[in-house]
Amino acid sequence: MLKKIKSLLTEKSSDSAQPKRSLELAAAALLVEAAIMDGNFDAAEHNTIAKLLSERFSLGAAEVDELISEAKTEIESSVELYGFARTIKDSMEHDERVEIMEMLWRVVLADGVVDDYESNLIRRVAGLIYVSDRDSGLARQRAIADGQT
Repeated sequence: MLKKIKSLLTEKSSDSAQPKRSLELAAAALLVEAAIMDGNFDAAEHNTIAKLLSERFSLGAAEVDELISEAKTEIESSVELYGFARTIKDSMEHDERVEIMEMLWRVVLADGVVDDYESNLIRRVAGLIYVSDRDSGLARQRAIADGQT
């Protein structure tokens, strides 16, 4: 399974579905990592991830469930975030990467508590995908404002 994912992340294919799938998996993996960072992956976080992936990548419920399951497997077998972050950095424009940061903040805020480990993860991911602290902070503010409406 790990070899399959690594090949998805590194393979240069003319098939446009392949890079899209690796981008979806990278985003899902980062979101799942944010959800489990505090040791509790609850229903609110799962539902938030499902909604965000569905909206961002235009996926159906079954596709989202499969993607989240695959992301969980990858997170359990991976020791680093760099590969996922690199895929996002290399595949997305700056505004899209800021959108990923906002998605991460929405997941972290879903359970109503921002754990120190979650904050640290957000800072690390922001650096890896070249999003400034300012842009990450603005993404956090938008996530908070959206959660209040």
